[in-house]
Amino acid sequence: MSRDAKIELTWADGDHVFRLGWGELAELQEKTDAGPYVVLNRLHMGQWRIEDISNVLRLGLIGGGLEPVKALKLVRTYVEARPPMENHPYAVAVLSAGLIGAEDEQLGEAEAPDQAEVR
Repeated sequence: MSRDAKIELTWADGDHVFRLGWGELAELQEKTDAGPYVVLNRLHMGQWRIEDISNVLRLGLIGGGLEPVKALKLVRTYVEARPPMENHPYAVAVLSAGLIGAEDEQLGEAEAPDQAEVR
């Protein structure tokens, strides 16, 4: 089963799809000079940098299908012009979905045969 890690959030000016695929995670790593899990750990431990938040959200919007110019404009308007803690939970949700998978995605167990029927 393919897990594409999309997450839809009501953020900024409406509902947006965020997705951090392999390419977006690689760019996040380059932009933050840290691996994606290190960035997630920084976000959880309160050791984040403001660029961690803006890059996660911008790249997540791009990965979700938004044009890069529009994603940059949204981030400048709703992230960089606002207090960082306002967007912190969104960055955590988007990066977590990118690394672990979205919460509502079905895991493989549902497809496994029922052990009672196998016997």
